Amino acid sequence: MRARHAAPWAVHYHVEAATLHAHLWRVTMTIAQPAALQALRLPVWIPGSYMVREFSKHLQHLQCRQTGRSLVITQTDKATWQVACDSAQPLQVQYEVYALDNSVRTAWLDTARGFFNATSLCLMAEGATDQPHALDLVRHPGMADWNVATGLTAVEVDKNGFGNYQAAHYDELADCPVEMGAFWSGTFTACGVQHRLVVAGALPSFDGARLLRDTQKICETQLRFWHAEGDTQAMQLADQAPFENYVFLLNAVDDSYGGLEHRNSTALIAARRDLPRLEDAKTSEGYTTLLGLISHEYFHTWNVKRLRPAEFARYDYAQENYTELLWFFEGFTSYYDDLLLRRAGLIDDAVYFKLLTKTANQVLQTPGRAVQTVAQASFDAWVKYYRQDENTPNATVSYYTQGALVALCLDLSLRVHGTTTLQAFAPDTPTPATVTLDTIMRGLWQRCAGGPMAEADLLAVLQAQTGRSWAKEIKAWVHSTRELPLKTLLQAQYLQVHEEPAPMAQRLGVRVAHDNGTVLVKAVLRGGVAENAGFAAGDEWLGVDVGVRGQGGSWRLNRLDDLALLLGTERRFSALVSRDKRLLRLPLLLQKVTTWRIGNTGRAAGLWPLL
Repeated sequence: MRARHAAPWAVHYHVEAATLHAHLWRVTMTIAQPAALQALRLPVWIPGSYMVREFSKHLQHLQCRQTGRSLVITQTDKATWQVACDSAQPLQVQYEVYALDNSVRTAWLDTARGFFNATSLCLMAEGATDQPHALDLVRHPGMADWNVATGLTAVEVDKNGFGNYQAAHYDELADCPVEMGAFWSGTFTACGVQHRLVVAGALPSFDGARLLRDTQKICETQLRFWHAEGDTQAMQLADQAPFENYVFLLNAVDDSYGGLEHRNSTALIAARRDLPRLEDAKTSEGYTTLLGLISHEYFHTWNVKRLRPAEFARYDYAQENYTELLWFFEGFTSYYDDLLLRRAGLIDDAVYFKLLTKTANQVLQTPGRAVQTVAQASFDAWVKYYRQDENTPNATVSYYTQGALVALCLDLSLRVHGTTTLQAFAPDTPTPATVTLDTIMRGLWQRCAGGPMAEADLLAVLQAQTGRSWAKEIKAWVHSTRELPLKTLLQAQYLQVHEEPAPMAQRLGVRVAHDNGTVLVKAVLRGGVAENAGFAAGDEWLGVDVGVRGQGGSWRLNRLDDLALLLGTERRFSALVSRDKRLLRLPLLLQKVTTWRIGNTGRAAGLWPLL
C-alpha cells in the first residue's frame, strides 16, 4: 500500500478482540474535539446491500469517559446516543460488538478469523464524519499467525499488517472492510495497478496460482474496457484507474455465495468446492460462477461506487436511501460480468450462451415481471428484493436479471442501429457496429466525471452517440411491464432462440425444495397449473395417483424430477399433499410449456458478443 502522510485525526478507533471465544470486538473510540452535546450513531445499513439490518443490536457495554470521569449517556433512538461533555477535551468512548455473522455485510470473530465492516463496528461521531479518521488494529495473543488485509491506507503497520491506518473521512472508513487471519495471499499487477487476493478457509487442494491468473485476466479486461483508447499503454491505464491498488477478500466456506463492492476492494464469500483445484484443469460450473462473482464486484468499482445514482451522492446511514436506478447499476453490471469473462477468454461461446439463457429463463419464469416495473423493483429493494417470501416471484421482478436483459436489449438495439453492411462484397455479412453499449458506458463515465448520474444522463449520452432519442425504449423497457423484444433483437444479430420442453417445476408453476426424500413447495407461481389445482406454499407433496382415478398406480414422490418417470405419457394425475397435517388430493392436468435456449447460428461468430 502507498503510505499517506500522517494528518491530525478527528476520530480515532482502537480495535481489538475482547475475547475470541465469545466473538466480541472491543472498540475504544476517541473524538479529538467533541461537541458539547456529542451524538454517536451506528449505521443501520451498509451501502450495496439495500436492507435495514439494525447493526446496533450487537453493540453492548457502551461507556464514555473524559478526563478520567464517567459521563452519562442518553439513548435517543435505536442506533443513536448523546453525551454531554467538555468540548475542549477529547472524549473517549468504549464498547463491545458481538460478531458472528459469516457474511460479507457485517462482522465476524472466532479463533480462526476476524472480519468487519466499519458500518457494523465503528460509531459515527456526528459533526466529525467529514474529517480524517484513524484506525488501530491490535493483535490479540490468539492471533499469533494472523495477517491483515484491507483497502485502507497504511500509515504505520508491522509485517503482518497490524497497526495504524487512515481514512480521509467516515465514508472511506466505511468502504474498506478488514480481513484478519492465517489466510492465503497472492498479488498480481493488472495494467500497472497492484492487486492483492486473499482467501480465508481454503482447503489444501486450492490452486491459488490459477485463481490469481484468472482474476488478473478479469481485471485487465475491465481496466481496458473503461479506460483504453487505441494503443493505450499499461502505465496510462494505471493513471486513469480510480484506485491506486485493489484487494479481493474471499472467504471460502462450506456452502454460501455473495459479494459486496467497495471503493478499492470487495468482500466475497463462496463455497470451498467452487475454488480451482491443484492438478485439475477443468473449469467447473461452480468455478465459473465464482469468476462471474469476481467480475461482477470488480465492475462495480466503476458502476455504482463512482458512477452512481445521484441519490447516493451522499449516503444517509440512518435510514433507507431510495433510487429507481438499481436496474442500471446492478442489472448492467450483471450483463457485463459474464460478457467480460468471455472477452477475457475464461469461458467459451457455449458457456456464455448457456449463462445468457439462464438469465432469460429466470425472468420469463417470474410472473412478477407483469406486476412491477424494473424501476419500481429498484425503489422497493428495501422491502421486496431483500425480504423475499413465497409470493416474491408473483409480485416483483429482479433488477439484477431484468436489468441485465434491458442492457442486452439496449446493446443489441445499438448494434442494429449502427451496423453497416458490405453491400458490394457480402450483402448479408454484418460488420462491427460503431456504437455499442460499451461506448455508452464509457461516454457516461466521461459525462458524469465518474460521479453521480441520473437516468437523464444515460438518455443524453445515447442521444449524443447515436443522433436519436432512446426515451421511448427506456420508457417501455424500464418504466412499463411490457415484454422485452428480446427474441427479435437476438435474431437480428444472427442468434437463435430455440424453444424446448421446460423442466417439470416450470411446467407445473412451482418452486420446490427437497428435504430427506420429501418435496416441499416453496412458491406457487401465478396462473400456473399448481395454483389452479389448489397448491399452496408450505405444502408437503407426498405422492401421486396417475391417470383417471389412479389407474396408472399410486406412487410416493421423493423428487419432483421423478414425476416424469411416474407419469409416462399421461397428463392427468392427482397430487397427495399434506397441509397442516391434513391430507389433500389435488387434481392436475399437465400443460405443455417451453423454455429458451439461446445459440449462435455461426454467422455471428467473431462479431458478437466479443466486440
